[in-house]
Amino acid sequence: MVDGPPGPPGLAGSGDRSVGIDADCAPVALGEVDLSAHSPMPTGIGELDRVLAGGLLPGSATLLGGEPGTGKSTLLLQALAAMASSGRRCLLVAAEESAQQVRRRAGRLGTDVPGVFVVEATRLPQVEAAVASLAPDMVVVDSVQAVSDVDVPSPAGSLAQVRACSHGLVSLARASGAALVLVGHVTKEGALAGPRALEHLVDTVLSFEGDRYSSLRVLRALKHRFGATGETGLFEMGEKGLTGVPDPSIFFLGGRLVGAPGSALTVPLEGYRPLVVEVQALVGRSSPVPRRFVTGLDPGRVGFLVAVLEKRAGVPVGDCDVYVSVAGGARACEPAADLAVCLALASSLSGQPLPAQMVALGEVGLGGELRQVNGMPKRLAEARRLGFGDALVPTSAQRPTRPEPGVARDRRRELPASTLRQALALALGAGPAQLPGGAPGTGTRAAPVMGQPSGDQ
Repeated sequence: MVDGPPGPPGLAGSGDRSVGIDADCAPVALGEVDLSAHSPMPTGIGELDRVLAGGLLPGSATLLGGEPGTGKSTLLLQALAAMASSGRRCLLVAAEESAQQVRRRAGRLGTDVPGVFVVEATRLPQVEAAVASLAPDMVVVDSVQAVSDVDVPSPAGSLAQVRACSHGLVSLARASGAALVLVGHVTKEGALAGPRALEHLVDTVLSFEGDRYSSLRVLRALKHRFGATGETGLFEMGEKGLTGVPDPSIFFLGGRLVGAPGSALTVPLEGYRPLVVEVQALVGRSSPVPRRFVTGLDPGRVGFLVAVLEKRAGVPVGDCDVYVSVAGGARACEPAADLAVCLALASSLSGQPLPAQMVALGEVGLGGELRQVNGMPKRLAEARRLGFGDALVPTSAQRPTRPEPGVARDRRRELPASTLRQALALALGAGPAQLPGGAPGTGTRAAPVMGQPSGDQ
């Protein structure tokens, strides 16, 4: 007798095997999934909670990466102290430092509070034993590259060790219900050291960035299974640790010299947050080889804008030394800052300042045309909140504006331009006295825009 073909694998009664369904693995309607057991725990650090969409979830695994000296350990030590102050038990696994070093830093930062425990451990079984004995709500491992597994015949920090230890630590967090944060090193290129599988093992990947010559620090979420990745956190590093910057626009505009040539305002988006920043430019006659010095912008894009500015708008900056930077340590590496860069260069070359209450937004194309950018209403709202009522924008982005109650109509004006040449004429050709928001009482006639004939010709 010949048996029939086996049934589908995994079903009871099939010819090869039979698999039962566990009650815990039974399918459930998506709308009936209980979310109460996965409420985020606020860390007590406002900017960190902003990026984490409310805080850390019990049993989750977070990877924090950044260059040495940016303040990763400081940020997490402050978060541990803030959570401990709210009654939670926190554990710091010091794999690279001694407990005495951690204690000294905590004393300097004022984070030496009850509820924060530290253990010197470089072996995975030691970490597992510490978590089992303490039962903490939050565990920080600083750093994962310094932890090794005795069952893996490789030195600490190797690919095999990082993979094995990360898997073990994530499994430990799932089983204990503790929120796990792993500190990871970065390579010279800024990528997280270790295998790419490390990023896939965790629920959240955070990047902590900062210039060693600036006090500004930026926290970004590169991956977040429990929320969006568009939020960013901004901090200022000081002697007492990291302080959140709730209003970064005011931070970046501090010390701005109003009325100086070569200064233009724009509104880049840092994640979902619009920031009003100052683009500064300095143009000077060069040696045989013109020099380009760029800070906070894409150097290649600035070179592209210099070429468009000379070819399409007649501004002779191609053979000049060009220095362009974003003040305050901010970054504006997006096309929305193109128009502000061009205006700042033209203003510096002509020696004529731009209107003090005007922001410039728009992408500049190879043909000298102006294109609208995403998030224009949000950017304009941030500029107007700070009192910058005039906005030089592409014609395609112009919208009828309705003044809000209590806001004068002449303080909310959009100046449309379809080309870079038209934008230069609006910002510089009419003179500050005739432009909305310009300096009153200056009846002098403005110099013509470079490459354009004056009214006497």
